[in-house]
Amino acid sequence: MNQVLEEFRRKNPLADPDDRRIGHLLGLALGDLLPRVVIVGFPCDEGVRRNGGRIGASEAPDAIRKHFYRLALDQEAGGGFESLVENTLDLGNIRIGGDLEAAQADLGRNIAGYLCEDVVLVVLGGGHETSYGHFLGYVEAGIPVEILNWDAHVDVRPLKEGLGHSGSPFRQVLLHPSGLCRSYRVVGLQRHSNASTHLAFVREHGGSFLFKEECSEEQISQLLDSGRESLLISLDMDVVDQSFAPGVSAPAVGGLAQDLILDLAVSAGRSPNVRSFDLVEVNPSVDESERTSRLAAVMLWKFFSGLAQRPVR
Repeated sequence: MNQVLEEFRRKNPLADPDDRRIGHLLGLALGDLLPRVVIVGFPCDEGVRRNGGRIGASEAPDAIRKHFYRLALDQEAGGGFESLVENTLDLGNIRIGGDLEAAQADLGRNIAGYLCEDVVLVVLGGGHETSYGHFLGYVEAGIPVEILNWDAHVDVRPLKEGLGHSGSPFRQVLLHPSGLCRSYRVVGLQRHSNASTHLAFVREHGGSFLFKEECSEEQISQLLDSGRESLLISLDMDVVDQSFAPGVSAPAVGGLAQDLILDLAVSAGRSPNVRSFDLVEVNPSVDESERTSRLAAVMLWKFFSGLAQRPVR
């Protein structure tokens, strides 16, 4: 059990069976059977530092957990939500040393076995360098994957002195010698935040993108259902308008409304194509009254709500 969950249970003993929270039930039904969902944290912002962003995203996995564990069960989903939570394993955080590349490889090794067993993965970053380690799990497992990134930035910047960073994960993915990334699509881009050379790189490598003003729930839901391979969802919190999510590493004004992104989190959970989900770039050190961490926790709750509606294989 990770320390955040231990602290929640110590401070919030279950006194009223009608007021059970996620933290009271998480993992209680786990035995010898595989979990339905595995959560793992990647508390790293070395890639943000390399990219000149605001340091602090390393605090996000536990900040998101703190609020997620406090949330009530989804009453509309009935017993399906409760059963899902009871069959969820939270592995805690990957140990981050001074070597980002080693930590990304470690993340990949830790999640590969669960991907092979068709367990749904939730990865809590960290900066967007988290997503490259997330992808390495598919490489380790030998599983082809399509990537759908919800982001204000396309994140295919060149490496810096040969090193990856929070702005380069999907360049690294697209150029990976395994060739296991079968498509890269990014939605929610801000026109004023993306260079034409970066957009051209995506096109040249068979990717596609939608700018913020082109996005609708219907369009993005179609992307969730159009893939032929396993789908990795990456949700960068800077895709959300700064008025709703001020605590991010690289804020972008004029982002998506929070209601749209919350509805999309439900759709992602519901889609049988979605095999894994990462939530990145929350930065508690620059947040206002923990608004962004709270919103990220509700996004995770919405993903679970959709997942509870997905037929069990």
